[in-house]
Amino acid sequence: MPGQSGALLSSNGASHVTLSGIKFDGLERRLGERNELVHFENAQRLKISDCEFVNAGGAALHLFASDGEITGNHFDNIDTAIHSLDAHGLAVAGNIISGAANNGIQVWRSEQGDDGTIVAGNRIENVANRSGGSGQYGNAVNIFRAGNVIVRGNHIANCAFSAVRGNAASNLHIDGNNVTDVREVALYAEFGFEGVVITGNSVDGAAIGVSVTNFNHGGRLAVVQGNLIRNLLSQRPSGTDPNDGAGIGIAVEADSSVVGNTIEDAPYVGMSLGYGRYLRDVAATGNVVRRAGYGVTVSVSVSVSVSVASGAGPALIANNMLAECARGAIVGMDLGRVVTGDLMRAGSENFPQLTLGTNATR
Repeated sequence: MPGQSGALLSSNGASHVTLSGIKFDGLERRLGERNELVHFENAQRLKISDCEFVNAGGAALHLFASDGEITGNHFDNIDTAIHSLDAHGLAVAGNIISGAANNGIQVWRSEQGDDGTIVAGNRIENVANRSGGSGQYGNAVNIFRAGNVIVRGNHIANCAFSAVRGNAASNLHIDGNNVTDVREVALYAEFGFEGVVITGNSVDGAAIGVSVTNFNHGGRLAVVQGNLIRNLLSQRPSGTDPNDGAGIGIAVEADSSVVGNTIEDAPYVGMSLGYGRYLRDVAATGNVVRRAGYGVTVSVSVSVSVSVASGAGPALIANNMLAECARGAIVGMDLGRVVTGDLMRAGSENFPQLTLGTNATR
């Protein structure tokens, strides 16, 4: 039975430790300052498998500066399932998280740097947002400052915020995940990162499918390829404005390619390229957008005469299929405000930073 002074199990500097087949029950009590069921610091070749973590008033498993394998465990009725800080070579695979009050798996670093954690093949469902905030909580997988992390092949359902949220996480790979029923941005790369690959995921139900943002804070360099995104929400659950940024399939800002994605039922925008002057070197090619408000919106910071582009950088939009886009196939926006007609019909010559190739519409 847990007391009030610390974790059920705590270790510092252990090597070659294996935990298997153990049930840790926190009885929903808070466990002192650390506030977790199991705590390891500076562990080497740690293996935790086939264990059960339930009823944790805080994190179920907290790892600091550790490496090893966390595999095949079950987490239920906990605040956060796994919190890793400053890892080096950690694998988190094949676990089941079936109820978390704030976050599923957290891979964090004290400062930006290489981490190399692999999060693969986990089933993460029913992640709430008990602590509120603007995205710190409510995520299935949260990557913060950790570089070279791979999030691959996870099944994620029913999250208050994001399925995978990378904040200042460079060289992040988000590959082949199955995502349903998330109520903010499903797959997110934000703030000061360089490099993200988002490929081969399916998203069914989200406010925004994919967002690669915050060029204003140095967020840049992305490949968004081969994703299937559909059934987007017309507004965020807390929003009142139908154009509050929800209902978008894919949004990118800088040094990014958006290639071969299929987007269906995006009430606002299929693909959003840039925001205000935050647009540079974006290519959107070979995508299919079906049933959207606008097929593609592209940032075109303009003068009063709508004749001279100012601030927004180059974009290429070519070889896309834009079908049943009720408000227009390709339109220019300035800070979320539509400032052009359908550029597929006329007016693209006014914006020399835009290259519109052959796009099919119907």
